[in-house]
Parts: sequence; C-alpha cells; structure tokens
Amino acid sequence: RFAVPAFTPVLLNMSLIVAALIAAPWFDQPTYALAWGVFAAGAIQFCFQLPFLARIHMLPVPVVDWRHPGVKKILKLMGPAIFGVSVSQINLMLDTMLATFLPTGSVSWLYYSDRLSELPLGVFAVAIATVILPNLSRHHAASSVEAYSQTLDWALRMVLLIAIPAAAALMLLAEPILATLFLYGEVMTPRDMSMATLSLRAYSLGLVAFMLIKVLAPGFFARQDMRTPVRIGVIAMVSNMALNLILVIPLHFYWQVGHVGLALATSLSAFLNALLLFLALRSKAIYLPGTAWMRFMVTLLLAVTLMVVTLIWLGGQFDAFDASLWQQLGWWQRSSSVACICLGGFAVYMAILGVGGMRLSDLKGPAKATTSGD
Repeated sequence: RFAVPAFTPVLLNMSLIVAALIAAPWFDQPTYALAWGVFAAGAIQFCFQLPFLARIHMLPVPVVDWRHPGVKKILKLMGPAIFGVSVSQINLMLDTMLATFLPTGSVSWLYYSDRLSELPLGVFAVAIATVILPNLSRHHAASSVEAYSQTLDWALRMVLLIAIPAAAALMLLAEPILATLFLYGEVMTPRDMSMATLSLRAYSLGLVAFMLIKVLAPGFFARQDMRTPVRIGVIAMVSNMALNLILVIPLHFYWQVGHVGLALATSLSAFLNALLLFLALRSKAIYLPGTAWMRFMVTLLLAVTLMVVTLIWLGGQFDAFDASLWQQLGWWQRSSSVACICLGGFAVYMAILGVGGMRLSDLKGPAKATTSGD
C-alpha cells in the first residue's frame, strides 16, 4: 500500500508554503516561520497516517522495551542501512562545506543544480526502490532466487528508462531550465545562472549512477546484508574526497569554476558506488541479468539519441540556447517554451520506444516476477 506514504511528503510542501505566505509576517525574523513550518509538518504527517493504519488494523500500541529482540535487530540493521543509501547525501554535505572556501556564490550554485538533479532521483528512483524492497524481501524469504533476480532486473531497466533521458535532457537544457526557474529580480544573476549551469551538467553526468544506487542497495538490504553496501559506501566516500582534491584545485585556479569539480567528483564517486554494488550482486549470484538486454539498450539509446536531436531542434526554434534572448522573455513565455520543448522530446522518446517493441505491460515487473511459492 503505497498511496498514503507517497502523498504524505506533500504535506511538508503545503506546510512550508503556508508558513511562508501566512505565518512569516507574524515573526520578527520571517525565516523562523519556515522552521516552525517544518515542525508542524512533522506532526501533521504523523497524525495523517494514523487513521489509515487503523483502517488496515496496523496501528501500533507503543510499548517501550529496548531489550525486545526485534528492537535490537532493527537498531542493529538500521544504522548501516541509513549510511548505505545516504552516501550521496553525505558527499553533498561535504561538498557544501568545501564550497564555502570557494568564491562567493559557490554554495548557491551547487544548491540550485542539486535541486534539479534530485527531482528525477526523488520522484522516480525512490519510488521504484520503495516498490521493490517488499517484493525482494518476500522472494528472499521464499528462497525464490529467480524471482529475486527478475525483480532487480526490472528495477534496473526502469531506472535506465528514466535516468538516461533525464540526464541527457538536464545536460542539454540546463541553462534554459535554470533561467526559467530562478532568473528573476535579485534571486539569480546571469553569472550565477552560467555557473549553476556548469555544476548542473556535472551532476547530470552522475544522475544515472545516483538512481542506480537507489535500486541496487535494496538488493542487499532485503537479504539483511548491511555490511556490503556500507563497505562500498565508505570506498565511494573516500574516493569522493580524493577526487575533490584532484579536480577542485586545478578547476579553481585555472578556470575559477572549482564548484564544478565538487559536482563532478560526486558524480564520479557515485558511478564507482553503483559499479561496486552491481559487481557485488553479480559475484554473489544475487542478480543474474535477464534476456534481451542488448535489444533493450539499443532501443533505449536510439530513443534517447532522437530525443536529443528533437530537443536541440525545438530549442533552436524557441531560442532556448540564446541566453541573451531567453533572459528577455517573461516567466510565462519561458515556462511555456520549456514545456513545449520537453513535451516534444518526451513524445519522440516514447514513440521510438513503442516502435522498438516496448509496451506498457513491460512496466509491470515485480508483480509478474512473483512465483507460486510466494
């Protein structure tokens, strides 16, 4: 049952909007209203889920017993699991700290670009990971190795179907998208936009890896194997710090774009993380690739290529790649133009996938991966 937990995060956004628009004037420091908005959102989100839990007879009655074996097991598994899926966020936090030593604006440039790269990650990759985890756990409990592998196989295909075109579109349309969202008044200057564009493109390079991590890590968590993703996470974190030093110093001193080195290091370390997770799944025979991967990849890459060609052509028609002309447009003109460009590229992408033989039934992975033993 995913509908209620999927909707619950919306309440945080609603709470922040109300705090900013209504509650802020009541405070001497308006930013405090946002802090109280977060607090209120937590309480609202908690209370919102209670009646739905009661309806399915899953409303727990709190009993404090730290010695309960189930509590001990959860605490033992939870810490490594949190670390294993949070490596990218930890790297981002470290990057932000390092960015404070770079030219003024570096933190904001990274923030703007990270928010956009996080959109497909938070919307799609997390959703796919949420769906497959209970399926993987059920298959593992039933000792259904084939169904377990099929579920991972479906998740990897779904991630690639979303991540590769999303990364290509963000790479190509980074500047017009940033300008449409932020280039107004004193929020962002043209220089800020150009700098954020560079870091967004660097983050876009790692988007595929960021999303793959979200579905590869549950392959271990469902088996209660926390050590492997944690060990790999530590390797990725150390490599990220090393890459920061290797990339930031020359990029900062020679081209004054040190923040791009931070974003690029995060992307490269994410690829290392995803590759090591994948190799570990393969070496332990947890994941066995399904058939028709070659046809799938050829169709996918052809669809992405034609999508990019379409985006370039439409971008030229709307002057999206001419920064000086784009900045003269109003909010509505920019938004409608970006929407038309993206919808045109999406239509071509889906059409090529359809011609290549992909059908909506291919999206129903975990359900048809189950076996009678489950």
